[in-house]
Amino acid sequence: MSELVHNRIAVLRAERKISRRELAEVLGVHYQTIGYLERGEYSPSLHLALRIAAYFEVPVEVVFSTEPFPRIGS
Repeated sequence: MSELVHNRIAVLRAERKISRRELAEVLGVHYQTIGYLERGEYSPSLHLALRIAAYFEVPVEVVFSTEPFPRIGS
């Protein structure tokens, strides 16, 4: 079983026009952490996942999944 956690952080950031640095500052993490998360190189702690979802004002399931998200469009 894969431990990979898929996420929509980049999509949510793009919708809100915020940079990795801006999101990192709000969350209190290094901006590179956001990049690692977006690329799937790092899985967030439950606490960080909940903070990210709260920042975007969506349920955590909208941001993170153990299954790949369907592609938007095409």
